[in-house]
Amino acid sequence: MSTTATPHPVPAVPSRQSPATQGGAPREHRFDIDLIRLTCSVGVIVSHTGAAFMDAAGRKASGGAGVYWTGLIADCLGRFAVPTFFAIAGWAVLVGAPPKDAARLRQRLVRILVPLAVWTAVYLVWGRWRGTNDGPIGDLALESLFASVRPAYHLWYLYAYVPVIMLLALVPMVKAGKRPWGLAAALLVIASAPTLAGDLARLTDGDIPRFGWSFGAYQVIYAVLGALLLAAPAAAFGRRRLPWVLLAGASLAAVAVYQHKVHYVIPNASVVIAVFTGAFVIALHRVRVPERIRPTVTRLVNATFGAYMVHILFEDVLTDAFVRPDLGWPAAVALFVAVSGAITALSFAATLLWRRLGLARLLG
Repeated sequence: MSTTATPHPVPAVPSRQSPATQGGAPREHRFDIDLIRLTCSVGVIVSHTGAAFMDAAGRKASGGAGVYWTGLIADCLGRFAVPTFFAIAGWAVLVGAPPKDAARLRQRLVRILVPLAVWTAVYLVWGRWRGTNDGPIGDLALESLFASVRPAYHLWYLYAYVPVIMLLALVPMVKAGKRPWGLAAALLVIASAPTLAGDLARLTDGDIPRFGWSFGAYQVIYAVLGALLLAAPAAAFGRRRLPWVLLAGASLAAVAVYQHKVHYVIPNASVVIAVFTGAFVIALHRVRVPERIRPTVTRLVNATFGAYMVHILFEDVLTDAFVRPDLGWPAAVALFVAVSGAITALSFAATLLWRRLGLARLLG
């Protein structure tokens, strides 16, 4: 049961499509952003699976070169995902579907927090069944409420995502003439709670859970710059996409060198990750998605939140069952493609099934 920041990226929570209008006309639906979001969701699964391969080799090439290098490259492939999800969150709150009052923001937060609560319980039970919990399940549940413990490592993103969208939501609300005092008070609590919890622990000598609902400066910056970038008009970055694709490829190589030679895991605030993210987003910015595949893209995008929440279950089972450090290069690559593909397919299939059964509000 991890109590520190996870080294692995996770995908953002897709907001429900809004029929908002601007100037009396329906707001443009950005299929390119749908495609970016879907690519990031698959990238998260690829990256997490790659990390599992690296762990099997002890995170060093000497522990199994084929498995280590396959895992490292795969892990690096998805390193643009977290910053891009913050960028999409910024665009959604500030441009795409800004919440203009507290009721709309509350609805958006409920669609995140209810599945988070359900999946927290699922992963607590899952950890107990697998023997990976490091404390009584009741204590872990309480600490999960404060985000001082994560029953699954990928949940860290939501503990940052929620405060970020709360902060950004102040802008459209104030712009719309609202006075969101309740939201401001909630943000003040989030800002002061870590210090208060620490002070109470020292004064009472009690076991006060660390308050983990917080965000870093880089997350807000990615969100704001993402809103600016994604809202840019077509051809704002030139009409040729190849230079941006090449820049993304060069950045990927730099990420791999950094993670192998300098430090694993590369910080999301790294300039290399920033360039990688920007090149990826610009390469797909305003790209035309063919009409024949738009319904499929939309359907899968609506399932990305649930797939993010559930995919760790499938990853735990499949990687534990099949990944071994003694695999050679061809076998490691083939196994990675099979395992990551199976995790992706199972995660999206499960999500589409429970959404069909009307469980989206509970499970995402």
